[in-house]
Amino acid sequence: MTTISSTHRLRRTATIAATAAVSMMALTACGASSAALPAADAQRVEGGTIVYAHQQEPQCLFGGWIEQAYISYQFIDNLVSLDENGEVVPWLAESWEASDDGLTYTLTLKDGVEFTDGTPLDAEAVAYNFDYWVAGGNSTAAVWLGGYYESAEALDDLTVAVHLSRPYTRFVENLSQSYFGIQSQHALETRTDEENCEQPIGSGAFKVQEWNRGENVILTRNEDYTSPPANAKHTGPAYVDAIDWRFVADGVTRVSALRAGEADAIYDIPALEWAGLEGEQQWELLKYVTPGRPQQISFNTTRAPFDDENLRKAFIYSLDRKTIVETIGHGVIPYEGNGGVSQTTPGYSQTAADYYDYDVDEANRLLDEAGWTDRDADGYRVKDGETLDVVFPYNAGTIINADGAAIFQAVQEQAKATGFKVQLIPVPPSETWAGKYAGPESYDISAGYWTSVNAGILYINWRPSTEENPNFSNSAFYDDPELEQIILDANSAADLDEQNALYEKAQEYIAEHATSFGLYDRLSTLGVSPQLRDVWQENAQGGPTFYDAYFVE
Repeated sequence: MTTISSTHRLRRTATIAATAAVSMMALTACGASSAALPAADAQRVEGGTIVYAHQQEPQCLFGGWIEQAYISYQFIDNLVSLDENGEVVPWLAESWEASDDGLTYTLTLKDGVEFTDGTPLDAEAVAYNFDYWVAGGNSTAAVWLGGYYESAEALDDLTVAVHLSRPYTRFVENLSQSYFGIQSQHALETRTDEENCEQPIGSGAFKVQEWNRGENVILTRNEDYTSPPANAKHTGPAYVDAIDWRFVADGVTRVSALRAGEADAIYDIPALEWAGLEGEQQWELLKYVTPGRPQQISFNTTRAPFDDENLRKAFIYSLDRKTIVETIGHGVIPYEGNGGVSQTTPGYSQTAADYYDYDVDEANRLLDEAGWTDRDADGYRVKDGETLDVVFPYNAGTIINADGAAIFQAVQEQAKATGFKVQLIPVPPSETWAGKYAGPESYDISAGYWTSVNAGILYINWRPSTEENPNFSNSAFYDDPELEQIILDANSAADLDEQNALYEKAQEYIAEHATSFGLYDRLSTLGVSPQLRDVWQENAQGGPTFYDAYFVE
């Protein structure tokens, strides 16, 4: 097979776009690279192109999906960043303050920052971005701001005021997520939606040169870059010339590409492959447990069988969730019992995580008590001639990777022992984006995650849905004003201890009523070649950061 030597790769520039289709063919199983490992004190090489193999291709290069956030982080800057301790640090905003009533946040911007189209990144542009998000420009930013945002205004060239309808203590912290990246106002106002989809204009360390759909995106260095976050490792332009951000769906192929020297970094290492790479000791392996909603299963509470709380509990008791995850996850994927937020989220409740043990006897008792006493020839429960069917669609190849699909298959098998007939339906990306299996009439249980920097994600996932203010993120269709009020009180609590106690109360309420249960925490994993240094994962969502990265020889 044709390979690309390390020396050649280091000398490539953005012209590799012309040969993207050929180079993609090299991402097939090969033997381990025979290149000598660089010394710990190896010298930095100027320039070069990072070949990075990612697992999923977004529909646009900016938007409300985590895969969009990961790539847009390279070329669209945020107002603030999070350091490794989870503390908010400056980025485009040098400073900020909240009014005494918590309803106005005033941010002071860095002077002299420009978007890569040459227009100024000023207070007017920032205020415009807020309005753009809530008007439909970014659905995820919009739901984070929903119920809180009123308006944004430029007080002068470098000062922007954001007005809220009620206090939101962690408002600035939320702005560290890449859904809140600041785009060129001029580009948003003068270009088509398709142009801004394919080539968003930010002020970041890189800019989009070309998107070859189905293959890769070429990002080239912004030579005029002056505004890294305070937690970056250097200032000025990026060290490398370009990033070849490739889309390689198969995890084994990505690992083979890293071993063969055909990729300098890869994303989403399959659990089974992790130990092998770790044992080879030459690769830098990075693992980040994303805070926010874990990979959980929520019940459709609006229809049978799971409009019955006891049947929801019976389903959870049927599952030895920890053994499933530890077996399939090979000790890499963390088990998560909490259906509200993951273990890395501030305000996490261990009580909620421990609420349900594996208890087949209790599951059978609850099912018998509910009248599901008969079984058919296959062992499934029957009541009044109806089989205990559970429709379980999951987003295969997008939200759920191969490890997740294997975990769901184990859930299906264990639930069968107590009599649940789980119909697993893998939903391809085209049907996912079309909204198939999204409404309350289309499923009984639903799986999914939602990254977040804090437990404020609970409001997005559990706010009641009304005709005037629908909530499509409430996958349980659970309408409970008491739960909503607990979360609202938490979001506005000025004292963080009080806030965390309220968030814990909300998680325990979710567990008590069995509206959702956890399976495993979502991981962001990276494998990095020894020839590439200072790749790190940003601390809001765990995405790869290549601004500080450089090659050595």
